[in-house]
Amino acid sequence: MIDNIQRIQDEARSRITSAPDTGELERLRVHYLGKKGLLTSMMVQLRDLTPEKRREAGAMLNRVKQDFESFFTNRQDELERKQVEQELANSPRLDVTLPGYYPVEAGSLHPITRVMDLAVQALQRVGFSVATGPEVETEFFNFEALNTPEHHPARDMQDTFYIEKPVLLRSHTSPVQIRAMKAMKPPLQIISVGKVYRADYDQTHTPMFHQIEGLMVDEKVSFSDLKGTMHYLIQELFGARPLRFRPSYFPFVEPGAEVDMLWGDGKDRRGSKAASPTDWLEIGGCGMVHPNVLRAVGYDPDRFTGFAFGMGLERIAMIKYGIQDIRAYFENDRRLLEQF
Repeated sequence: MIDNIQRIQDEARSRITSAPDTGELERLRVHYLGKKGLLTSMMVQLRDLTPEKRREAGAMLNRVKQDFESFFTNRQDELERKQVEQELANSPRLDVTLPGYYPVEAGSLHPITRVMDLAVQALQRVGFSVATGPEVETEFFNFEALNTPEHHPARDMQDTFYIEKPVLLRSHTSPVQIRAMKAMKPPLQIISVGKVYRADYDQTHTPMFHQIEGLMVDEKVSFSDLKGTMHYLIQELFGARPLRFRPSYFPFVEPGAEVDMLWGDGKDRRGSKAASPTDWLEIGGCGMVHPNVLRAVGYDPDRFTGFAFGMGLERIAMIKYGIQDIRAYFENDRRLLEQF
């Protein structure tokens, strides 16, 4: 049998090498390696040999089979390459420098992406790094670790999409801050940016929208650091603007504040009426990280303090680009998108 295996191997190599096309090559593959092929038949014949010769012949058959498979693959690649070269040689010459039949329109970034990139790049320049987290969250990261336990009245502020308790679609990007603090030791300075979900839909709200939040935790971080960061970020987005900080309530910060920006250049930025010199526009919320939040992630609130801030990117883009209806972002109207 050993001699027969060697003879078949030499014969097959010669025939495979001289196969003129892939069709003939496939016929040879079936002839030697198919269910009724020569090598398969010889595998069946092994049972008639003595144990010693069966081991020797079986090992040789396995080696030959592996060689055949590799040889067939290489020859097929070679034939297919030659076929492509022949088709290219026989086809009409193509001048790749000729202009196309249809004009190629240049794309542009979506206004939300533009604002997101501006904000992230501005904060990265002053030491913030981007942290990410899942959009499908648990109640612990979305609420409890953020000082919002079950039955807390602040949960009424969040029209949350539950998948199956305790799993939900995150209602803000603050869970990313919790995950980052549990994974890292202070000091840390991070941005969390991405999609969030709330059951709300009208001219100024959508069920899915984008937020950007910043967090800094270290020893001796103060509200002055927060104000300086907000002034810097708003200047990078809108130019130098006066800001005011109004006391407000958020369960995960204390004290908390709403941030307003003076928008009084007399231009109709919002599409409703010309802004007066006393127009203040709300642009986000902020505050000092609540001690309960620090305790939830294992930080010592007697040693560390921190600030956090957050903004809706759709709202920032509406103010910056004069877009009147938040739903326009998701309608894919080219008349809007082509302006950017």
